[in-house]
Amino acid sequence: MTYIVVENCIKCKFQDCIEVCPVDCFYEGENFLVINPDECIDCGVCEPECPAEAILPDTEPGLDKWLDINTKFSAEWPNITRKGEQPADAEDWNGKADKASLLSEKPGKGD
Repeated sequence: MTYIVVENCIKCKFQDCIEVCPVDCFYEGENFLVINPDECIDCGVCEPECPAEAILPDTEPGLDKWLDINTKFSAEWPNITRKGEQPADAEDWNGKADKASLLSEKPGKGD
């Protein structure tokens, strides 16, 4: 099992999860975060820290697409180990449906 970031993080990117990760397995895109499934130690401390409830174990049904997204972009995007600025409109996007098409493939700034 590993934890992955799912759709509701898109355009929210709160980043509270980053501060608690003991192995620094988060990677930053322009409007989304991902977890490297090979680096995640399955400790679960990030899951309750996410205000968007966008971190789930990969054992939840129907998450194959998001596991693939986390795997792909964690190999391309920069590592992030400290909380940065969240988008100004993050709260407005929290909980909105059908955000998958808004996922930017552009990397974030990283640390």
